[in-house]
Amino acid sequence: MSDPTPPPSSPAGLPGEYVLGTDQTELVRLGIQHRLWGDAAHALWRRANLVPGERVLDIGCGPGYAARDLAMIVGDRGRVVGIDESEAFVREYNRRSAEVLMPWAVALHGDVQALDAVLEAGGESAPFDLAYTRWVMCFVPDPEAVVQAAARAIRPGGRWCIQDYFAYSTMTLAPKDEAFTAVVQQIDRSWRDRGGDPDIVGRLPAMLERAGFRVTHLDIEHRIARPGDFMWTWPGVFWPSVLPRLVASGHITPEMRSAFESAWARASADPTRFCLLPPVFDLIAERV
Repeated sequence: MSDPTPPPSSPAGLPGEYVLGTDQTELVRLGIQHRLWGDAAHALWRRANLVPGERVLDIGCGPGYAARDLAMIVGDRGRVVGIDESEAFVREYNRRSAEVLMPWAVALHGDVQALDAVLEAGGESAPFDLAYTRWVMCFVPDPEAVVQAAARAIRPGGRWCIQDYFAYSTMTLAPKDEAFTAVVQQIDRSWRDRGGDPDIVGRLPAMLERAGFRVTHLDIEHRIARPGDFMWTWPGVFWPSVLPRLVASGHITPEMRSAFESAWARASADPTRFCLLPPVFDLIAERV
C-alpha cells in the first residue's frame, strides 16, 4: 500500500475546522490510534452482532481507518457510508477504498449534525442496520442534532455503537505532575471553548432515550500506558498534534508547553512511571 497523500494543513482555531486539525501529523496520529484501539472497536461490533451484508453508517469517519475494517466485515453485499466535515479526510477515505478495491465503502463530505441533508445530497438512502461513532460526539456543538438524525437513519431494531469520553480530565501521570495536569485541563477547556464536551457520555443515554433508542450496553475501556509499551505511543503521538494548537489558541503559554514536554520526557525515561489514560466508554443503543 502506498503512503497516504498528505491532506492540506489548516490553521489552528479556524471556525468549523476539526479541533485537532487535518494535517499530515493528525493523519498519522489517527492511524496509530486506530491500531491501538482497534481491538476495542472490533469487540464492540461483535457485541452489536455486526454481520456480512449489513449497511453501516460511519458517523464522523475521518480518513477511513475504521471504515476499512467495517467494510471487510460487511463484505461486498453490504455497504459502509462515512460522513465527515473534513474534505481532506473524505478524499483520503475514498482513495483508500479505491486502492483496496472496496467500492462498497464510500465517504461523503458534510456536517454530521446535518446527517439527513448530507445523505440526501450524496444519494445515499436510509435506513441503515448499524451506525458507528468514535470520538466524535465530544467535539460537536449540537450532539442532540446528531442523535435525532441518527434515529431517522437507523432502522427499528438497528444498532448504534458509540465510543467516547467521560471524565476526560482525569488523565494523569503517576506520580502526578503539575505541568502535565495543567495542560490536560487546558485540553479539556479548549474543547469546551469550541462547543464540545469531553464528558459527553454522561449526557448521551438521556439523549438517546428521547430520540427513541434503548441503551443495551454501557461499559468502560480504561487503560494505562507504561513507558516502552505499545499504548505509550498513543499519548506520545497526540502531543505533537495538540500542543502547538493549544499555544496558538492561547490556552497554554510556550513556557507551559516546555514544562509539559520536559515532564513527559522524564516520565518516558522512567520505567516506574505510568499514565492513566482518559476513560473511553462503549455504548450500544438499539433503535426502538
